Formats: sequence, structure tokens, C-alpha cells
Amino acid sequence: MSEAQRAGHILTPDGWVDGLIAFDTHVETIEVNEVPTDAPFIIPGFVDLHVPGGGGADVMQGEEAVRTAARLHARYGTTSFLPATITAPEDELVVALAGIGKVQSAREPGEARVLGAHMEGPYINAARLGAQPPFARDPDPAFVDVVAGEGVVKLVTLAPEVAGGLAMIRQLATAGIVVQIGHSDADYDMACAALDAGARGFTHLFNAMSPLHHRAPGVVGAALAHGEYAALIPDGFHVAPGAMKAAMRSIPKLFIVTDATAAAGMPDGDYPLGTHTVTKQDGGVFLDDGTLAGSALTMDRALASLMDLGLPLDEASRRMSTYPADFIGRMDRGRIQPGAWADFVVLDAAHRLIEVVVEGDPIPGS
Repeated sequence: MSEAQRAGHILTPDGWVDGLIAFDTHVETIEVNEVPTDAPFIIPGFVDLHVPGGGGADVMQGEEAVRTAARLHARYGTTSFLPATITAPEDELVVALAGIGKVQSAREPGEARVLGAHMEGPYINAARLGAQPPFARDPDPAFVDVVAGEGVVKLVTLAPEVAGGLAMIRQLATAGIVVQIGHSDADYDMACAALDAGARGFTHLFNAMSPLHHRAPGVVGAALAHGEYAALIPDGFHVAPGAMKAAMRSIPKLFIVTDATAAAGMPDGDYPLGTHTVTKQDGGVFLDDGTLAGSALTMDRALASLMDLGLPLDEASRRMSTYPADFIGRMDRGRIQPGAWADFVVLDAAHRLIEVVVEGDPIPGS
């Protein structure tokens, strides 16, 4: 690829710089220079660690579904992501992870980069399924050894209170797989024990976990008291604005995920979520009984949501790019600096998305 350039107000790890980025697949140089006041804002591409689907496709359906989701989310600013499997029998997980692995190893034009898989369940608490299918079970160390050996799974959500949960956290951490606490009914002490065992974050904070009570702090209390990282879904359905503000004040590197289902980027109607059928209606995604079932969120809308809360663009960007990249150890993503991948989002003066670049490639339709 020949070297390309973009000029504007550039967000670097050291703050805003007015100037010019030169790049091919990676950022080559950042040259300080004068730009017009109304020049575009150039921020790191969004890194989404929780994506069950998009564009009508559910990642449990295999390689082509993952590619459909990768194309859909790239158009809205996601430059790299973890497709998220859901609770399912092990043979179905094997097939889904194989499909994710194929996309991970061979990105095609127009796609966001797949960094690996987020295995959400099946080692979760059946009392906190949320919209997960009813296949929760106790950890299987042999299966996890096989999964870890494939190198596709980068992040696992589990409930530490299930039988063998703490041992599973240690096993995963030893294998270099990041662990989040989620779909959990653990009490505060158990959640703290999970952090001590090697868990590093919390999945869709506040949702599908034991809540904060002043005499029973639960998983939420452990997150607010001790968490460095946690994921949050700012879609207007999952978490009220006041709770989002409290979490951001308490958890230094709280980051944003979409938890986007096949309904993302699609009109109202019915869509797959593993063995479930979910309904998109008025911007939300629900099971038949009204339970929230992931979201239809895209990261450009998530950015707008954070700014509506009063966050400045640089802080909102870090929570959508740098912090999630750091959480999974990808210091070559989520930042604009020489040597990092040329993943960035270009915004106009009103902070509306006008261009997305993935590994130096402009994304059509962005």
C-alpha cells in the first residue's frame, strides 16, 4: 500500500495535536502543522470487545456471519472487535469459534479486524442468564484447555461462584486469556476473591449480576470498590445515565461495548441470538417476555451517548478505544501513534462520523 495522509485535529496518547498523519497499514509519522479551526477530528478507531452480531447475522452461525458483522460495524467506526459467542453446547461453540478464527486470520476488504473471540458463558449462573440460552453449566477444564490451545479465545465471561469457578479463572489467566465477571449472582466477597484469582473486569456492568445494596454490595459493589476495568452498554436501555456517571467516577478505565446482536444496523423485526429469536423494537432488542437481549447499538451512537452525558471527546474516545485495547493487551490498537495500526475514525466539526480507516484501508460507506 502506498503512503496516505490525513490532516486535522489528531488525538494522540499525549493529547490533541494539529497536523498531518502519514500512514500505510501502520501510522508512520504525525507532523505538527496548522489546520483550519473547522478541520476534522481524527481519533483512534473504536475497539469493541463484545459483539454477538450485526447486519442481520449472528456470529454463532459461522464465518460468513462474522464477516457480515465485521462489515456492518466497520461502517460505524469499529476498527477492531471480539465477536462474542453465547451460552451453548460445546459442539456449537467449537463451530462458532472456528468461524471466528477464520476471519481473525484473514481480514477481507471493508471489514473491521477480528482480534479473537469473547466467550460469554457457558460457565455462568443459571439464575443470572439474562437473555442467554439455558445451557449454563459448571466449568470444564479439559474443554478450556482445548479452546486455549487454538488461540482464538481472548476473553471469557464467567460466574466465579459456580462450582470450579475460581479454579477456572486461574486456569484461564495462566493461559493468557482475560477473564471478566458476569452473568453472576456472587456476593461481594466472592467477587473480590475472583479478582484476587485473576479476573480483571466486569461484563456489561449492572446487567445480569448481583446489584449493589448498602448491606449486600454484590458484584456491582465489588466493581465500584475495586475494579480498574469494566464494560458498559450506553444504549439508553441497559443503564440509566446517573448509574453510568457513578461507574465512570468509580472505575478508572471503564470502557464501552455495544453487545450488538444481529439486529444492529437493521430495521425493526425478529433476529437470531443463538437458539433464541429476539425482536428489535424502537431501538431496543428484547425476548418475548420483555427481557433485554443485547442491543442494536453501533459505536458511533455510543460516542454520541457519552458526549450527551457531558464527556469531552478525548475522554469518550479513550473509553471506546484505548481502554478496551489495553484491557486485552493490544497496545498496537486504540491509539494514534507511530508504529500503531492505522485504525482511526474521522469526525466533522459537529463530531459526526465522516470516515473510517482500518489498517490503512478506508471503509466504503462510512
